[in-house]
Amino acid sequence: MPTARKPEPGAAQHPGIGEKTGYALGDLGLNFYWANISAFLLIFYTDTMGLPAAAVGTMILLTKVGDAIADPLMGMLADRTRTRWGRFRPWLLWGALPMAATGVLAYTVPALDTGGRLLWAYATFSLMMLAYTVVSIPYSALSGVITGDSQQRTTLISLRFIAAFAGTTLVNYATLDLVRWLGAGDDAQGWQRTMMVYGVVAMALFAGVFACSRERVAPAAGQRTPLRQDVTDLLHNRPWLVLFVLALVIMVTIVMRGGAGVYYFKYYLARPELTGWFLGSYSVALALGAALTPLLTRWFDKRRLMLGLMALVGVLSCAMYLVPADAVGAAFALNILVGLALGPKSPLAFSMYADTADYTEWRTGRRATALTFAAATFSQKLGGALASAVIAWMLAAMGYVANQAQSDASQHGIVLLMTVIPGIVALLAAWTMRFYPLDDARLAQIQQELAARKQTAPEPT
Repeated sequence: MPTARKPEPGAAQHPGIGEKTGYALGDLGLNFYWANISAFLLIFYTDTMGLPAAAVGTMILLTKVGDAIADPLMGMLADRTRTRWGRFRPWLLWGALPMAATGVLAYTVPALDTGGRLLWAYATFSLMMLAYTVVSIPYSALSGVITGDSQQRTTLISLRFIAAFAGTTLVNYATLDLVRWLGAGDDAQGWQRTMMVYGVVAMALFAGVFACSRERVAPAAGQRTPLRQDVTDLLHNRPWLVLFVLALVIMVTIVMRGGAGVYYFKYYLARPELTGWFLGSYSVALALGAALTPLLTRWFDKRRLMLGLMALVGVLSCAMYLVPADAVGAAFALNILVGLALGPKSPLAFSMYADTADYTEWRTGRRATALTFAAATFSQKLGGALASAVIAWMLAAMGYVANQAQSDASQHGIVLLMTVIPGIVALLAAWTMRFYPLDDARLAQIQQELAARKQTAPEPT
């Protein structure tokens, strides 16, 4: 197998704006899938494929748990990949076509009975999430090796999530219209064709990331990579353990609000024609929040900033419970404020994951960047799976009937899923952040010591 290309010298630790932008656009491609899953997959299964809500909840939970287990395995594989293009970049090319193909299959309604359609959903959703993992884990890990500078990482990852939220905005605003337009009255056909369009665009974006990015941060020369030691290092990394719990908890908030939002507008506010604007404005607010992250981190320590923002998200979400069904403007306003407060979460968290990879290298002399990100994504997927399952199970318990006027109990359940429940979970996330031990001063010391070690390390033979 070709040998890995030698990382560029320290002067190249600051990637240019073209490389940062090119890298960021990859997350726009990922969000053609992630945003669809978060906002529309559940209602696609219940209202288009005609599957029972409770069965869908169980299916999503089981398949996402299985997929989450694949994340650390993919991380270990990526860390051990050796090619002339690096460890992580090639996977963006290798996984792009399978992800596009399985996305189309997952949003295809087969001519089968209910049991057959449910089995189809299990199989195709599992394949789509596996293909997503093959691309997303190396893509996330790439942000940890493009630069070793913490502030540069924050900028890089902030740009990534601006692109991610731009993708989410596009998906949230345009998807239902695309389904109607491309389906010409046949929603099943519309969903399939929409995913074809998204797949082609995503493949082009991943090819762009491969072409413009470079891997500059490498493991120490001569590092051995036994799997058991990688896992042991991670489990003894306290900052990463805190982020693991934090990612799970926050993802419950995000997915629950996103998945319940479509039901909230369709059945509680009774304004389904405004769903695209509602979700789209929320995504714009998320993007603005992400764009402000590099500025906020110059004023505030990452740990304190994350704690304060999640507390604000919790308060605003709970306040939204008080909005009556005829106060659409108030619902929009509070939802936008939640988006602004929640927007910096993703760039902050992913910047912190890269910092925890530095922490492991500082403690042990070993680096496993992809495993660090993959195991974090594992917790995110568990949180997302739990949130989707809770939505479906709660709808079923409250007597939800697809495409029908809902009972008072069912409407109240939808409101709780959109407001109080994710609000309480966000407050729990704020409390969790109290235990994160890496403040800015300690992180700067760690990175200075790592840089000094690399300057004195012998060149690999």
